[in-house]
Amino acid sequence: MTSSDTPPSDRPNDGELEELRRRVSELESTRREPKHRLRALGSTLLIILASLLALLAVIAVWANSIIRDTDRYVATVAPLASNPDVQQAVTNRVTDAVLQRVDVDGLVKQLSDAAAQKGVPPKVATLVGNLDGPITNGLKTLVSTTVQRVVSSPAFETVWKNANRRAHSAVNKALTGNSDSVVQLKDNAVAIDVGPIVDQVKERLVASGLGVAANIPSVHTDFVVVQGKDIGKVKTYLRILQIVGDWLPIIAVLVAAAGVFLAFHRRRALIGAAIGFFLAMVLLGVTLTVFRAVYLDHLPPGTNSAAAGAVYDALVRFLRSSVRAVGALALVTAIGAFFIGPSRPAVFTRNFFSRSIGAGRDASLSAGLRLGPVGRFVHRFKKWIGAAILAVAAIVLFTWSYPTTAVVLWTAVIVLAAFAIREFLDVRTSGRQLTDAPAHQEQPGH
Repeated sequence: MTSSDTPPSDRPNDGELEELRRRVSELESTRREPKHRLRALGSTLLIILASLLALLAVIAVWANSIIRDTDRYVATVAPLASNPDVQQAVTNRVTDAVLQRVDVDGLVKQLSDAAAQKGVPPKVATLVGNLDGPITNGLKTLVSTTVQRVVSSPAFETVWKNANRRAHSAVNKALTGNSDSVVQLKDNAVAIDVGPIVDQVKERLVASGLGVAANIPSVHTDFVVVQGKDIGKVKTYLRILQIVGDWLPIIAVLVAAAGVFLAFHRRRALIGAAIGFFLAMVLLGVTLTVFRAVYLDHLPPGTNSAAAGAVYDALVRFLRSSVRAVGALALVTAIGAFFIGPSRPAVFTRNFFSRSIGAGRDASLSAGLRLGPVGRFVHRFKKWIGAAILAVAAIVLFTWSYPTTAVVLWTAVIVLAAFAIREFLDVRTSGRQLTDAPAHQEQPGH
């Protein structure tokens, strides 16, 4: 007896069929649910771990760039030579060093004693005695002004760079506790020698008429670049990051890839991993801001906090740049993964641009453009070309020494342009033949 012979009353209606399908679907989903939950849990844990590793990887790369690359360190601190707060701090330090050796008070006392000798008119002696204060202040102002001019000159930038280049090994010791140089770390501080500035100040003071300045000996006075009670605590962790720094970025990416591969919905997992990386960068950016306040609060008494803040900002400038670059890359990845999905906004966007490019291509073909073998090649290997575009972009970003946000965004723009060119060259997507045949002859199945 066939289904056609079944009485109408015995046949299942549409409602019953839909109910049966629903129950079957529930049974199948219940059977798969434990497996899906385990995969989802494992994928989530791996993505969280990868996000934390990404945070540590950015710090490790920055630490290695500051510690191992002397040119990188010098480029980091070079702008401080023109920072007003740093210039003022250096001016105060050099001025104190010069005044300690000029002994302005002693010079004024000698002048007063000479005025009190026999043979000097009493009015002159009294006048000189009353000018002790103004003379002292005038000499100190002369020294301070001379130092300020030297520190504000281009010569100071050269001295600053050379001094920091010599002090680079001390930075290594401050951040990692490991250094083969004779430069030592004292009291958890990294200091540079600004003695050459004193020599230039001495020459200018002599030229200004203060001959006693010629007696100033060679002075080696230090200007503290990094100082704080917490440096000893931080350097232990940075030493560990330095050891694993070369491999940590690769490990973070591999762990994230494992989490995406394990997930049941891999595209959603990719979006989740990208958002995780972005949130990790946000957390690191906030931590840098908070740590700045903590660092300044723990400075020794008498330290110029404005100059210390400028030095801190300079040292973490490239770290913040890396944070923004990785965050931008994570956002670009998340947006890209979203727009290749099946959601209505994604499908609408893809269709909009595909039709727009197709209209331009059709107009070019109608105007006489012939792609020939190029169009056939692109159509045949379209997916492989897309994979190659993404691979090249990934290689560029991973091999770029210090990528910035601009590098990431320009790479994304170039990738989009490459995909647009690929779509333009794929003539068959518009229904046209790749030969010079009339436009109304369409390929079967397209």
